[in-house]
Amino acid sequence: MSGNVTSLFRGTAAHSPSMAALARESGEAAGAGPVDFCIPCNPYFPTPAMFDEMAGRLREIITYYPSSADTITAELCGLLQLPPQCVAMGNGSTELITWIDHLLVRESLAVPVPTFGRWTDQPMETGKRVDMFPLQEAGGFALDLARYAEFVRARGTRAVVVCNPNNPDGGYLPKQALVGFMDAMADRDLVVIDESFLEFADAEAEPSVVQEAMLRPNVVVLRSLGKNFGLHGIRFGYLVANPALAGRVRAMLPKWNLNSFAEHVVFMLRDHGPEYARSLHQVRRDRLEMAARLSALPGLTVYPSQGNFLFVRLPVGAEGTAVRDRMLTEHRVLVRECGNKIGSSSRFLRLVVRPQADVRRLVSGLEQVLYGAGRGAAVPGPATGTGYSSGTAAVDRLMHETNGSGLRAITARTAGAAAPGFAAAPAPGTGTGTGMPLPAAVPVAPAAAAVPGPAPVPQPVPGPQPVPYPGPVPVPHPAPAPQPAPAPVPAPAGYPPPAAYPPTVGPTPPGVPARGGLTAAQVRGTNGLESVPATGWPHAAGMGRAG
Repeated sequence: MSGNVTSLFRGTAAHSPSMAALARESGEAAGAGPVDFCIPCNPYFPTPAMFDEMAGRLREIITYYPSSADTITAELCGLLQLPPQCVAMGNGSTELITWIDHLLVRESLAVPVPTFGRWTDQPMETGKRVDMFPLQEAGGFALDLARYAEFVRARGTRAVVVCNPNNPDGGYLPKQALVGFMDAMADRDLVVIDESFLEFADAEAEPSVVQEAMLRPNVVVLRSLGKNFGLHGIRFGYLVANPALAGRVRAMLPKWNLNSFAEHVVFMLRDHGPEYARSLHQVRRDRLEMAARLSALPGLTVYPSQGNFLFVRLPVGAEGTAVRDRMLTEHRVLVRECGNKIGSSSRFLRLVVRPQADVRRLVSGLEQVLYGAGRGAAVPGPATGTGYSSGTAAVDRLMHETNGSGLRAITARTAGAAAPGFAAAPAPGTGTGTGMPLPAAVPVAPAAAAVPGPAPVPQPVPGPQPVPYPGPVPVPHPAPAPQPAPAPVPAPAGYPPPAAYPPTVGPTPPGVPARGGLTAAQVRGTNGLESVPATGWPHAAGMGRAG
């Protein structure tokens, strides 16, 4: 089965194969599949009673047309206390990403990597320039918003994406810092804040920026429902923006783009707010306990996460595809190897937070696969395994060939001409080593000074290792964001004015290591296990908080 599974992962590019495809390939009966640490679902919602209720109405649900999208959207907005004119519901968040790309992204999009693959793949498929900002492993994959803003201005990028929490590492950005970044990007065409996993965060009482997005002309917040409700198979998600932006997307969507299952679930939610709040609280408890168990494995690094998943780096010598295949074939556990994510490599796994009984099975399997009979230091992974990964080598090739410029650059290079405004790729064998390539830095000069050319490519400097979970990382509490500068572009403190940047020239500059993130317990100074009231339905700003 190992070879068949590997071929499925190879065929899905930056994503994972579906559970249906895995079941068909393995010939397993329905419900007999592996323990799933790959697909990021909420395992506690809907409740068994809710599933029984849906099963009892299955014939009715699938026989008839659903109500219009406007009707379903109005019900959801009533629950979340959002104005319907500021919301557009889609057949999954990926449908909305597609329309955002077609309608609102002009020639370029900036994306920190690694992140959700559709944010890089979708605009490249439509010929946009994708400026990839590498998140540094030495900094725990934390996103430094001030350096990201510098990167955007130096590249001249017109649209910007931030995922909070980020997928696959679960990195979290405080609300106040994101609002300051949105103000600093007020002169861009579009700023997208992807909050698909935010309801699992507990670092702040009200972490969402949806209220601030509705007041700004160029900000869109993207939300997922399938992940939070544990219902990936029901394709539904929504975006929040000012009425003009939301209306542009809503006008392009089919009248019945939402299915009857999505309608049925949305109309069930009003009566199940307490159960939903309890499910989120349990996922947060499980996240802390699962991270502690994994951190006890020798050589395994667990990154702080505010999502319903944990990003882990395997011990030196262990190869992710071999670990993935052996975990599946020998232990019936499916894990997400991240070698096909741009900016990651096959040394990393993303593991979905699951109940503790499943976690014990995961940890037991990892112990046997990584260490065999020994339990001291980590040993190299098994030599058998497929060796397939579209990880670091593919990322190096992509970045060097296109410099983030999209498929047009590949076409131009095939014809013997470099894409306009981009440096030629280095010859094979002249790269800076494995991992994310380090393009030349773009110098910052005073407005009156001449702009120098790109600096030589620096050699990577080893940085400090990420802080293993759950040791505290001293990160100061963010200070209140100052008011934007009056002219010419709003720029809060910490974001240099546009005049400080040279015009777009040369390769994309590298990311800069930032401090590691904090766990929810460290942010709040608690053990993360205090009780949460279980009454009412959470509004959009409070997310998983019961009101």
